[in-house]
Amino acid sequence: MRFIRPLVMVASLALLWQVIVWLTDAPHFILPTPVRVADAWWAHHLTILGHAGVTLLEIILGLMCGVVLGVSSALALAYFRPARRWLLPVLVASQAVPVFALAPILVLWLGYGIASKVAMATLIIYFPVTVSFFDGLRRTEPGWTDLARTMGASRWKILSRIRIPAALPALASGLRVATAVAPIGAVVGEWVGASAGLGYLMLHANGRVQTDLMFAALLTLAFFAVIIYFIVDNGLRHALPWQPDKLPNHQKE
Repeated sequence: MRFIRPLVMVASLALLWQVIVWLTDAPHFILPTPVRVADAWWAHHLTILGHAGVTLLEIILGLMCGVVLGVSSALALAYFRPARRWLLPVLVASQAVPVFALAPILVLWLGYGIASKVAMATLIIYFPVTVSFFDGLRRTEPGWTDLARTMGASRWKILSRIRIPAALPALASGLRVATAVAPIGAVVGEWVGASAGLGYLMLHANGRVQTDLMFAALLTLAFFAVIIYFIVDNGLRHALPWQPDKLPNHQKE
């Protein structure tokens, strides 16, 4: 059932897609049928996979950079009170500026290569990771830290042995959100200016009215995004075996 359920969902969505095309009688350059999209994917699969490799690399590098910066910032906010007073307002104010508005500036500064797309993905990932981990560090059970201080533990020991392990479930939630939104930064950066990537391919296919190719690239992006999410989610489940996957019965009601 673990593998049958996704196949049934995909088949159901494809059938619904086909029914919508039949009911609306939309021309293929507006809404192609799943069969036309599949034919376009097979006809251009080498090109699509080549561009997908570039986008996949941008997403992975963005995830790595965003997680490292987010975890470091959260630790600085939790451990150093002066950093909290100075960095936290800047962190919150930075979200007032839409990240998409920064894409042209990043392309201008970092060029049309992979660097601007990685920076874009990093900016989108950075905030959920930082906020979730910092919130987890703040919400550590006070009794645990009080007991550690009573036993003479230093601030570093309390942070490394108590607060960080207690905040890992919150960090895991932030990582799941970051993984889900990571493709947005890479694709938006490719739309603004790029020479490769699925966003670049979609933009050119749209300009040439190759709607079936555009849908094929979009579905490839969705497939890779889902695969990355489930890989990260499965890794977090194994890394945090004490975190329950299901709600208790009294919380379900």
